[in-house]
Amino acid sequence: MEIGIFTFADVSPDPGGVHAAQRLPELVEEIELADQVGLDVFGIGEHHRPDFAAPAPPILLAAAASRTARIRLTSAVTVLSSEDPLRVMEQFSMLDSLSGGRAEIMAGRGAFTETFGLFGYDLNDYDELFAEKLDLLLALRSGRAVTWSGKHRAPLAGVQVHPAPIQQPIPVWLAVGGSPQSFARAGRLGLPLALGIVGGAPARFAPAIDQYRRLLSDSGHPPLPVAITQHGFVARTTQAAADIYYPADAEVMNRIGRERGFAPTSRPEFDRKILPDGPYIVGSPDQVVEKILHQHEIFGHQRTLFQLAIGSVGHADLMRAIELLGTQVAPAVRSELGSGAKTPAASTTAS
Repeated sequence: MEIGIFTFADVSPDPGGVHAAQRLPELVEEIELADQVGLDVFGIGEHHRPDFAAPAPPILLAAAASRTARIRLTSAVTVLSSEDPLRVMEQFSMLDSLSGGRAEIMAGRGAFTETFGLFGYDLNDYDELFAEKLDLLLALRSGRAVTWSGKHRAPLAGVQVHPAPIQQPIPVWLAVGGSPQSFARAGRLGLPLALGIVGGAPARFAPAIDQYRRLLSDSGHPPLPVAITQHGFVARTTQAAADIYYPADAEVMNRIGRERGFAPTSRPEFDRKILPDGPYIVGSPDQVVEKILHQHEIFGHQRTLFQLAIGSVGHADLMRAIELLGTQVAPAVRSELGSGAKTPAASTTAS
């Protein structure tokens, strides 16, 4: 089992709050510590909003690459619908060379739609854009010269990505939020799956993951890793973890909820989310280990990623949580389950 962290580089959109010039250097320190304590993966999510400070994850990941030695560096996610796949592959090929072969791409459609208007795309083309751009991304990462044409981008004739990455090919995970079509796409294409769980009972996704694995086999692909990404936090005690994480989580979820017309998050609702069958993994090291193992019984997954750095969780609290994850949680999980499937490389080719 691989244990890691992802973040959207939260900042405060209000005057006097945490701003990018403070948060981004802190985040590089957090990635450096995650590497030192033996965590496996660190991911940066792409957003183009005033409350998040990472519209260009490869830049931040490159800064971290120069201060780390082992940890894998991934987007979480790259909003592929509004990106140019050629530029994505160029950026991550550079990151792969800089990091000694540790780059990954987590491709998805994203939780927000602001990038469509921002970069001149029509939201009505939501599904078509993603399918076409994923097709091009996978063709370009093959390492071969690509001749390609589509509806939403100028054609390419004999184009290869430079510089060539160390990994052949760079791993591409398909990030999904629950759509059956997305699970099916990952299975047909032979891509490892990253499932984001924000609400509801996690067990409800087990049939979709089973379907994904059946489609992998039916399409002639080998077994591939599944990652579960969730809100989560660890502190010395469960009470301390909940007291630190709840205000920040509520801050973010309520801000997004106001935009979308959702009811505000309450502490009793949060406390239900951190129960054994809830969607959050928040608690003491022992309780976090227990919940990871419980979810592994449901999903049989190979990677767990925590969204520790959310809202106004302070840098000192995050550093302590990273240390606990690396020195107590990850060793206990690995002892119970083994190291699990390694991140795929050449086996993750598209059909």
